[in-house]
Amino acid sequence: MIKAIITDIEGTTSSLSFVKDVLFPYSRKHLPDYVRSHLDEAKIISILKDVSKEAGKTLDTDQAINQLLQWIAEDKKVTPLKSLQGLIWEAGYKQGDFNGHIYQDAAEMLKSWNDKGLDLYIYSSGSVYAQKLLFKHTIYGDLTPLFSGYFDTHIGGKRDANSYRNIAEQIVCPPNRLLFLSDIKEELDAAKEAGFNTIWVCREGELDEQANHQQVSNFNQINLKNCDV
Repeated sequence: MIKAIITDIEGTTSSLSFVKDVLFPYSRKHLPDYVRSHLDEAKIISILKDVSKEAGKTLDTDQAINQLLQWIAEDKKVTPLKSLQGLIWEAGYKQGDFNGHIYQDAAEMLKSWNDKGLDLYIYSSGSVYAQKLLFKHTIYGDLTPLFSGYFDTHIGGKRDANSYRNIAEQIVCPPNRLLFLSDIKEELDAAKEAGFNTIWVCREGELDEQANHQQVSNFNQINLKNCDV
């Protein structure tokens, strides 16, 4: 029996276009001014130190900003960039520049699973801070109370089986009682290698009955009884 569900965000609970067409351009546009106007804040000081560490050399403010913008252009999953983007997006949410996009079927099923006593978790390459912001500011209201915890790249890369083993240890639950939802095959492969149950959420295109993972078009098609246990 499944005890807990861990879900990805982009392409799974939320539209890829929201991230690529709204969040990323917003962070790219506002990043330079945001950094320069918050240079005396501990969070930004720490992030800039991490940027230099990640780059392998000491960078001044302008160099760090250029490095961050380059990472955005290259779609790099770099932890200090994700942390900074979370802060920038928080400002956008609070100013009402956008709402966090959640598919209706995802919002409804997450609420249903929570009502049934299942523990819910998020595992995304976006920072935990950014994850909470997205689920807090949706057209369905604040969904953060539904979740028992959040994981980002601090736990490890999403295509690394050890990351899922670490998650299982933190949740304190056997991997075969955990279900991971994602739209990325390589992430699902890693989760399965760690002993997780997996479901491939394919919101576009036809489903492949021969795929290595059970496929669904949306959350309404997920039947927990069909999961391997």
